[in-house]
Amino acid sequence: MTVPTPAVRDRIRTLAPGELPAYVYDLAELRAHAAGVRAALPERVELYYAAKANPEPEILAALAPYVDGYEVASGGELAHVAQAVPGRPLAFGGPGKTPDEVAAALAGGVQRFHVESEYELHMLAEQARRVTPGTRVAVLPRFNLPVRDGSLAGSALAMGGRPTPFGLDPAQAGTVLRLLTDGTYPHLELRGVHAHLASGLEAPEQLAVAETVVGWATDMAGEHGVGLGEVNVGGGMTVDYAAPERRFDWVTYGKGLARLAHAHPELTLRIEPGRALTAYCGWYATEVLDVKRSHGEEFAVVRGGTHHLRTPATKGHDQPCSVLPVDGWPHPWPRPAAEAERVTLTGQLCTPKDVLARQVPAGGLRAGDRVAFALAGAYAWNISHHDFLMHPRPGFHFLLPDRGDGEP
Repeated sequence: MTVPTPAVRDRIRTLAPGELPAYVYDLAELRAHAAGVRAALPERVELYYAAKANPEPEILAALAPYVDGYEVASGGELAHVAQAVPGRPLAFGGPGKTPDEVAAALAGGVQRFHVESEYELHMLAEQARRVTPGTRVAVLPRFNLPVRDGSLAGSALAMGGRPTPFGLDPAQAGTVLRLLTDGTYPHLELRGVHAHLASGLEAPEQLAVAETVVGWATDMAGEHGVGLGEVNVGGGMTVDYAAPERRFDWVTYGKGLARLAHAHPELTLRIEPGRALTAYCGWYATEVLDVKRSHGEEFAVVRGGTHHLRTPATKGHDQPCSVLPVDGWPHPWPRPAAEAERVTLTGQLCTPKDVLARQVPAGGLRAGDRVAFALAGAYAWNISHHDFLMHPRPGFHFLLPDRGDGEP
């Protein structure tokens, strides 16, 4: 669905031109979606939110009743999330962790570490010995597992199943398990296995990946005579920007995970979605500044651009959007308007790559009309190159479900 929710539409209409562009988040929509996801998952599946998708404090807090914890991937995210939702369980993942970051995570009480390499395991052990000598730190080695040919074919982004810098090679499993179980590192505890292999997968593909990860983990544990309590099968549930009304099938996925959990009663399963939780609650609202024709094609230049909403440039898609017509025109000069039925929406940057959506069916689009870009609640503002050309930053509006209105 590309039509804004009523709360979002009303807020966009009330903003003055100087208050645009703006990100508008419908927290009621976010909470309803998160509640539906949580209800679709079986009891023995934990839900962690990958904070990298959207770390706004209001987003993190809105998700708190529905998630079991948060996955962070840097020292900065760690400090930010710990402040935004204090006391909630955190898992520290991502490659290239520094000794200082690990020490800060230990001092802050991080409960789980996703270890990406043998080096990182040695470094974590030494930091644990120094920082938290009286406790055992839970470790989930991350493995880059082989998968069946074609099982990741539908993925938008693959982090495993092929040579990548993510996780441990399965050939290192024996060495890592020995270090974690033979007394070499008494401050560390082998808690389970982590494997995040791809993003952009539909429910059947995600289930196939989960079955592969759990099967490999249990076989590996049996081969080496060790026990596992948890398996984290990652995130990467698809968000379809070309057909935003098509959402990931959480009910089917939850039923499949229930069967998997039933087959392995000794395990707690964990997933860590990001985009698929928050993308739908966010909108990037802006105003058309100019409409022009060039070599037979119509272009509309809007306030802002991909330096605010980098998602379409990063993923190579057209950001879904809808037009909110504005009748008034306050200027004495003629009002530009599109003559063709399709218009390409571009931003204010001095680059032909500053394209938000191509060939949008928006016949009659005029300068002064407003455009609301959907699916802007994840990997949007936080991944954008904000300072390029030094344009003003957007506003941020968080619409609260209790009042229907709210500000940061």
